[in-house]
Amino acid sequence: MQVTSSSPSSARRRRPWRTAVAVAAVLGAGAYLAVQQLGGGPGEPRCAVAAADGGTALELTPERAANAATISAVASARGLPPRAVAIALATAMQESGLRNLDHGDKDSLGLFQQRPSQDWGTSRQIMDPVYAAGEFYAHLVKVPGYERLPLTESAQRVQRSGYPLAYAKHETDATLLADALTGRRGAALSCVVPRPANGADTGGGAGARTADARGATGVRERLVREFGAGVLPAAGTKGAGDAKGAPGRTVTVPVAGSGGDAARRGWQVALWSVAHSAELGVEQVSYAGRSWQASDAAAGWQRTAGAGGSGAAAVRITTGQ
Repeated sequence: MQVTSSSPSSARRRRPWRTAVAVAAVLGAGAYLAVQQLGGGPGEPRCAVAAADGGTALELTPERAANAATISAVASARGLPPRAVAIALATAMQESGLRNLDHGDKDSLGLFQQRPSQDWGTSRQIMDPVYAAGEFYAHLVKVPGYERLPLTESAQRVQRSGYPLAYAKHETDATLLADALTGRRGAALSCVVPRPANGADTGGGAGARTADARGATGVRERLVREFGAGVLPAAGTKGAGDAKGAPGRTVTVPVAGSGGDAARRGWQVALWSVAHSAELGVEQVSYAGRSWQASDAAAGWQRTAGAGGSGAAAVRITTGQ
């Protein structure tokens, strides 16, 4: 009698296929969770980074976009390069999903999951994204040759995580987002955000910062706090006032110099303004012949009729109050 059975060799042949299927399933689930972590659920307000072909390369919730823009602005205030921003963004993507968390492993808090018990600051300080980003950069610049090291190594030397290779999986998205937020790709980021009713705060998800003033006052205060005092002209100087036609509602940010560096600085401020539009009540941002409007945000950045080319003297940020 012949007994039909699986031989050990045939079982071994099937095993790699089963392993491959299992690995593919895990990677697929991981990719899905990664997208959900940054972009949120279907139908939610969101921000998008444009791809080179005009499509969408990366989506984020307004909360995450605002936190990422703050991380980029703090680097600008310190004169740090886009590579530093990419390292910081990849770290925050891994540690918190770019959210300002009030909890974490042991006493870890905030965007970078920094710990008060490890001398990163007080709990209140760490929950301030500007402070947290500044502390991250203060440690990063002490890493010799951090710009030339693999991203995950630079991040690990700052964070000393139990998962030192985890930052590498965020490098592509972090670099793309850093290139956009540092102004290297022009009008590369746009947001569709909820509009507040009767001046109510949308609760933009930026942690303690939702208590900041809205409108032009809030925009001025936040610009100075994140980019540094030099971002706005001193009171009483040319360019310090609001634009004509919108007294008290439009903040004008002069862009000094000419050429690519000036254009990048202008776009960095412009995209920062769009990323923070929900929490600060920004209704329109104009720069370099392009305009983003909250009321028509789905259309993205539009050409301004009669506007000039890529050079521009100032970014104009118009608020609803």
